[in-house]
Amino acid sequence: MFKNYSRGRQLMIAALLSTSMACSPSSQKTVEIPAEAINNPLLQEWTGPFQGVPAFDQMEVKDIQPAMEAAMAMKLAEIDEIANNPEAPTFENTLIPMESSGKALSRVFRYYGILSSNMSTPEFREVQKDLAPKIADFQSKIKQNEGLFKRIEAIYQAAKKQPLADSEQRVLDLTYEAFVMDGAALNAEDKKRYAEIDKELSSLYTTFSNNVLADEENYVVYLEENQLSGLPASFVAAAAKTAEQKGHPGKYAITNTRSVMEPFLTYSEERALRKQVWTNYIMRGDNKDEFDNNEIIAQILQLRKERVGLLGYNNFAAWRLQNRMAKNPENAYALMNKVWPAAIARVQEEVADMEKIARASGQEITIEPWDYRFYMEKVRQAKYQLDSDEVKQYLEMNKLREAMFYVAGELFHFDFVPVAESSVPVFHEDVKVWEVKDKNTGEHIGLWYLDPFARQGKRSGAWATTYRSYSNFEGATNVLASNNSNFIKPAPGNPVLISWEDAETFFHEFGHALHFLSANVKYPTLNGGVRDYTEFQSQLLERWLSTDEVINQFLVHHETGKPMPKSLIEKIKKASTFNQGFATTEYLASALMDMKYHMADPTDMDPRAFEKESLSALNMPRTIVMRHRSTQFGHIFSSEGYAAGYYGYLWADVLTSDAAEMFEEAEGGYYDAEVSEKLVKYLFAPRNAVDPAEAYRLFRGRDAETNAIMRDRGFPESAS
Repeated sequence: MFKNYSRGRQLMIAALLSTSMACSPSSQKTVEIPAEAINNPLLQEWTGPFQGVPAFDQMEVKDIQPAMEAAMAMKLAEIDEIANNPEAPTFENTLIPMESSGKALSRVFRYYGILSSNMSTPEFREVQKDLAPKIADFQSKIKQNEGLFKRIEAIYQAAKKQPLADSEQRVLDLTYEAFVMDGAALNAEDKKRYAEIDKELSSLYTTFSNNVLADEENYVVYLEENQLSGLPASFVAAAAKTAEQKGHPGKYAITNTRSVMEPFLTYSEERALRKQVWTNYIMRGDNKDEFDNNEIIAQILQLRKERVGLLGYNNFAAWRLQNRMAKNPENAYALMNKVWPAAIARVQEEVADMEKIARASGQEITIEPWDYRFYMEKVRQAKYQLDSDEVKQYLEMNKLREAMFYVAGELFHFDFVPVAESSVPVFHEDVKVWEVKDKNTGEHIGLWYLDPFARQGKRSGAWATTYRSYSNFEGATNVLASNNSNFIKPAPGNPVLISWEDAETFFHEFGHALHFLSANVKYPTLNGGVRDYTEFQSQLLERWLSTDEVINQFLVHHETGKPMPKSLIEKIKKASTFNQGFATTEYLASALMDMKYHMADPTDMDPRAFEKESLSALNMPRTIVMRHRSTQFGHIFSSEGYAAGYYGYLWADVLTSDAAEMFEEAEGGYYDAEVSEKLVKYLFAPRNAVDPAEAYRLFRGRDAETNAIMRDRGFPESAS
């Protein structure tokens, strides 16, 4: 099934740096903290248990800017020392100290990321605006350090004649490639312009992101009691609590986030209100006011094209995909175009079913986008006798967390033990922490933080991140991993009941955390990943939600404790390909638009018109909008992480569908010991130490079969 992907998620600020950063002791010369920042808590080494933990209890916005500026200065001093080393360049005297550099900066970025994604405030956003160009300037100074690049290039050329050991060669190749792609080989004039563009883009990304957040915060619909028809009691209770917190006691707040919008559109019988809530959500960043993102998109696209033009590329997409699994835009398009016709054809069938239901209930209406989820639910109940709200009664957040721990224990031999609240600082009272151990040996592996609930200042969606990653070149480090969701916090004493789709998302993001926790790599750089591959592992983990072992033990009624009835389980499984037209089309529309934006000539582009014209040319069904409309498409316009790469979820799901079939064919199914061992050994532990295509072949014994994704969605198979 195509899932609700709003992930990605996270800012990944550290990934913007040209060099990786370890968090363990180093033999490299220590760069001292500047005197004026010596007492800044955000610069200090992490102390306490578990190899030291972030001092979230000391995190204040006022400390971020001085800490960031001091840490960047320290990092640049380290880089200069490496670049100016008079000795002939070697891996040991160049790449090793690069891997070890920037420890203080790494710590500061962890706090910066939390304040950006989880705890944003107007005060922080002002700091963020000021810091964004300074961070870009800092990055350019590393990427364009001529002495440093000459050393890397010399080692790279020497390794062509005498290759290094596997881990060292992989680090060298990835580092050299990153520097070249970021303009290190340009002439002085072009380097200067390249750096100017990066600086301009960094400010635009920050503004884009903050504009979306502003529209999420500014548009709230307050309901009266007579406007609640159809809404589940748990949703109503949470909406009442939110309204009270916002100073509107006695009313019910429908906030402008996906986690609230989707259930409201699914259950509310008030069609006019569905339209209002839907409109607020899809118009984020497109309201022709101070938070409008259309002009910002045009500027971003123009600058991206100019920047890659300096490197000799015709468009941003060609530059971006050269080191991805797809290799080029044509291959990405080929996969999307294979699936798109089947998806939009299925939408026609789904709408026809909805119109029958509407007519049968006396509603002579044309299905509009704000009707789709409502009548989709009616069709689900009619076709499969499957009521989403009934399913939710068996999907309680804490039991789902236990289910995830069970799967991690069976596949990865991990054991999750709650950590006493007073022993590890957290940035919000909602955050809980578990210690992760090897359940066979008792060996400590790391910590897992969970931040589950939506709140003011927290960006919407779900994501995973790390505060510390594993490496062992300076002594093994533990892993500090985090999952972040936006479940609606219930009224006191009420359970957190979530939809099947949100439960899949919960498992998905936990898959990212398991990927972090199972890492077994030597160098920090090898903890990176390729965008159209790193979603694969987490998408695959979603499959364990519907295994009998999880259903029978953990999907129990939140009141009675009785397991989900077999009749309900059968309904869920029979409906597994239900609504694939909607789910696949809304995602693929965003993925196709992403690629079109980054292959088009952006000169004088009007994004609003470009979106409309491009979707029309694709025969986009009028009953569906893009999963992420352009003006709120943070994956591609609030950073570069998924720019010209949003197709990667589909590419990764080809691998997911094919790998799932391997488990289904195994004697032990999804818990087969032999296949599980291969899963961890070849797909999770290596991270980016092995080329993704080779890693998959080691697991599967062959390349992935693309028709697996068509079978998975119940679409007609096409010739490969």
